[in-house]
Amino acid sequence: MAARRGGIISFAINGETQLAKGNFTYNLGAPKREGVVGMDRVHGYKETPQIPFIEGEITDAGTVDLAALTNLKDALVTLRVAVGKQIVLRDAWYAAGGNVGTEEGNIQARFEGLSAEEITL
Repeated sequence: MAARRGGIISFAINGETQLAKGNFTYNLGAPKREGVVGMDRVHGYKETPQIPFIEGEITDAGTVDLAALTNLKDALVTLRVAVGKQIVLRDAWYAAGGNVGTEEGNIQARFEGLSAEEITL
């Protein structure tokens, strides 16, 4: 039996749905592990923090206030993906350059936050 693995998504900032475009990526911010090796053998690993984020493109249909978007802080950002999960990014800030493409009105959007969780719907 075939099952959907990707496709339609929904993206919102502080509860306001945005026009999501293209591929979005996210990271829940779990520690990154890297091996520690000596001259004799592997000694173990170290952990370094990662910043939770949601990143992708949105389309400006003439309603996006770019100045407000680029100054956004303490936001709640949500991404619903096709496989029945919702990613919730809390205490988030806008972390992209504010670049806008005029051909299709696309805005590069990256939000980083203090915490993220993945909820199965």
